[in-house]
Amino acid sequence: MNPRLQAANSAAAAASGGAHVRLDEVAFGYGETEFFFDADFAAGEITAVLGPSGSGKSTLLNLVAGFEAPRSGHVLIGGEDVTAAPPSARPVSMVFQENNLFAHLTVAENVGLGRSPALKLGYEDRAAVAEALSRTGLAGKERRLPRELSGGERQRVALARVLVRDRPVLLLDEPFASLGPALRDDMLELVDGVHAERRMTVLFVTHQPHDARRLAHRVVFLEDGRVAAAGTAADFFAGAGPAAFRRYIGADGGGSRDVARKPT
Repeated sequence: MNPRLQAANSAAAAASGGAHVRLDEVAFGYGETEFFFDADFAAGEITAVLGPSGSGKSTLLNLVAGFEAPRSGHVLIGGEDVTAAPPSARPVSMVFQENNLFAHLTVAENVGLGRSPALKLGYEDRAAVAEALSRTGLAGKERRLPRELSGGERQRVALARVLVRDRPVLLLDEPFASLGPALRDDMLELVDGVHAERRMTVLFVTHQPHDARRLAHRVVFLEDGRVAAAGTAADFFAGAGPAAFRRYIGADGGGSRDVARKPT
């Protein structure tokens, strides 16, 4: 990897606050499905990525994370072109719906992977793990296995792992979709609190307008593999979003329901 890019990424990861993310005329496709993204995500803000199933929400996050490579265009994070950089070299953390925990590792070990994939943890690493577990309400559950946790607790472990990585960009790919309303609200409150402390840039994929309205500063709405509209969450939910967005959230006049018409 380019040493200059690696140094920039390391500096960005160590710095407080988020990094600006840009998808500069990024084209991607598989089979007959084509995507084209040209979008900016402001540093330190939470942006909800909304759109019908198949519109490209997860694909957009995967392009930012480096799990997919664009056919053309550029991915920039913090002003640096990371298009050719592997996921491990990008200043990004990601939480998936499945939470990606290792069943044979304890809670503390799963979180510790965020500091060292080989789990070779020094004093500072172990202290960071303990702090993250405390911050996410998991203190006292360090030695439990994932199967001994509730769904909400497993997602808290995934979020704690993000905290010990301390990257300036956080990608959330419907991480709370399988949780009930009360647990989902708890997790939204936790993410909001962590963001208030860390000020990282958050891209948050969701099918739930309620979640976007509660958490997001901005909205990017996708349709047919493209960015159909972008703006402040306040404007979108006040009726200034495009007609496709209003149909998607089931808006009637100036109001909207709390769930999308289309199922996940």
